[in-house]
Amino acid sequence: MASDIREKIIDASWELFHEKGFGETTINDIINKADISKGTFYYYFRSKDNLLDTLSEILDREYERLRNEEPEGMSAFDKLMWVNYEVHEFIQRNIDYRLFSYLYSAQIIKETGSSLLDRNRYYFSYIEKIMEDGRKTGELTEEMSVSEMVKFFTMGERALITEWCMNNGSFDLGIYSKALFPIMMKGLKK
Repeated sequence: MASDIREKIIDASWELFHEKGFGETTINDIINKADISKGTFYYYFRSKDNLLDTLSEILDREYERLRNEEPEGMSAFDKLMWVNYEVHEFIQRNIDYRLFSYLYSAQIIKETGSSLLDRNRYYFSYIEKIMEDGRKTGELTEEMSVSEMVKFFTMGERALITEWCMNNGSFDLGIYSKALFPIMMKGLKK
């Protein structure tokens, strides 16, 4: 029950951040959209800014959804490209590039850890599993450890998102990823 309320707050917040922008969204907007009391909001979050740290949860839910909907018969490399495209499409539809820009810059100057880089996230275990399977089938390179391949993959994803943000969301992130990411990642193939 408690996690349901927390998720309700998170979902309402991110919908509002996308619709109105982070700066224009008030705690009262979130409270109204989530249909909760102010006390309930503050039980789960100290401020609106604390909700920014929940982006990794939003993204991990999308990764879980994708894992459950994986097309059958895909090679490991194709699966990685499919996941990348689908998540980048999700990001473009649901998260304003300005908010992503702010989050990335905040992570760079932050002295504490980044929830986006937390190796315990579902994202990392999912990507690692795909790569381990690709290694077992002989499809992916043995010149890097699986851990190094995961790091390479995540760096490439962040590079595309950073480029999208630096260009003020002026191009389609999904299409750009679909065209360029396979070229960037070809070193993963055996």
